[in-house]
Amino acid sequence: MTATVSKLLPAPPAAKAFLNFVNASPTPFHAVQSASQLLEKAGFRKVEEGANWEQDLKAGAKVYFTRNQSSLLAFTVPAGGFKPGTGVSIVATHTDSPNFRIRPVSKRSKAGYMQVGVETYGGGIWHTWFDRDLSIAGRVIVSSPIGASNAPRFSSKLIRVERPILRIPTLAIHLDRSVREGFKFNAETETIPILGLISSQLNGTQRSVTKDDDSDSDKDTPIPPGNPKHHPALIELLADELSVSPQEIHDFELQLYDTQPSTIGGINNEFIFSPRMDNLYSSFSAVEGLIRFASEISVGELEGNVNAIALFNHEEIGSVSSTGAESSIIPNFLSRLSPTPAAHASTVARSFLISADMGHAVHPNYTSKYEENHRPAMNGGVVLKINANQRYATDAWGSFLIRKLAERKGGR
Repeated sequence: MTATVSKLLPAPPAAKAFLNFVNASPTPFHAVQSASQLLEKAGFRKVEEGANWEQDLKAGAKVYFTRNQSSLLAFTVPAGGFKPGTGVSIVATHTDSPNFRIRPVSKRSKAGYMQVGVETYGGGIWHTWFDRDLSIAGRVIVSSPIGASNAPRFSSKLIRVERPILRIPTLAIHLDRSVREGFKFNAETETIPILGLISSQLNGTQRSVTKDDDSDSDKDTPIPPGNPKHHPALIELLADELSVSPQEIHDFELQLYDTQPSTIGGINNEFIFSPRMDNLYSSFSAVEGLIRFASEISVGELEGNVNAIALFNHEEIGSVSSTGAESSIIPNFLSRLSPTPAAHASTVARSFLISADMGHAVHPNYTSKYEENHRPAMNGGVVLKINANQRYATDAWGSFLIRKLAERKGGR
């Protein structure tokens, strides 16, 4: 008997770099932080969006700014300098993904369990969140005393609790035989994650758990000032992670994430198994592309265009926010590069924008869901999205340019 053993192909360095990026970025806040770190390492200079940075743009400059810690714009100035009225080439992506967000009032308990109230964000496939090892990440508003008067200074800190602390368990099949015919659930009442057991239960206090109770059963646990709406245990966990006192926590924006890390998969390492591919993959590629372009000697010499990337928030809920694609980030950016009406109109007319998002490769178990002649292949190259009703802005000139750019780099 003989056996054939295939040689495992090593994962490409770019794939490994992406894994590091996505594993460090469970929220849009962390994604912008990760992107900023890559840009800083490559020599990009951070400026404040509200500062007069346009007055100090030198030829070959590499600049970026962020807004509200959840969106980012980075750009390079052509080697010959920028003249008002010339174009801007932009790749735009988004940093958010569907998830569960912790509610403003999250403190819940029932049947002896501590629970955390959450609401859905975006259009997720919510049944995939059941029976996962979940944790929390986001940003927290904290205070710290400064000066002799001990006047508080407020700041935001990013947090990522790396150990699993939450779970949304499915009901045992013995209590719901119909689940074999289809898994159905109430998103408001049956996706409330469990944080732990009420401490009075852990201490051995006898208490009936037959009554539905949405109040905290541990009446003796002190409530940190300013946070009566969340379990003290949750606030204390945040405080420990941030090395602050519970009293110094004033507000937060937290979301759930799966603690299982992204990884390389497939018999020949041909896949990436990862959450948040939509759209951290495009965000990472945009950052890496701009960094690589900026490192070339001929940076920006083609036609004098400014080359830019924009990482937006809130695409999953319509992009209509102060940090979304319909915000003032790009319009303000173009106006500051070309401040007069005539120059601004010229810049807009000469600019080009790629909206980089994810496409769906053909699924071997559901091939009937795809149009016969339009089935994107896994690892088959760039996918162009075209819609006759203009749901996408791609036209013949746009698709032609993308194909030529891909061919120039040996891609498809």
